[in-house]
Amino acid sequence: MPKETRLVYSTESGRIRSDSPATEIRPDDSVIRVRRETKGRGGKEATVIWDVPGGESELKNLGKAIKQRLGTGGSAKDGQIVIQGDHVSAIIAFLQDKGYAVKKAGG
Repeated sequence: MPKETRLVYSTESGRIRSDSPATEIRPDDSVIRVRRETKGRGGKEATVIWDVPGGESELKNLGKAIKQRLGTGGSAKDGQIVIQGDHVSAIIAFLQDKGYAVKKAGG
């Protein structure tokens, strides 16, 4: 078998391991962005958080912690956390306390 091809599935060899080692993503590896938006929400304000390091489980856990801290609703899906209302400054302070690098995006 040529080296350029990568085996995707085989019934002969069982589980096929990935070539790349699993990397651990630390909170200081990425900058989380936070912005307030009203577009597409019927004029209601929402705070959007994206570029969260980690996978979907980290996104959901962080979204849950933010919603509990602020006492408001929201969702965590598609790589974004959407919190109801304008809570940009409170979310930035909360994330910085957790050790994340955070930037305010937008105006």
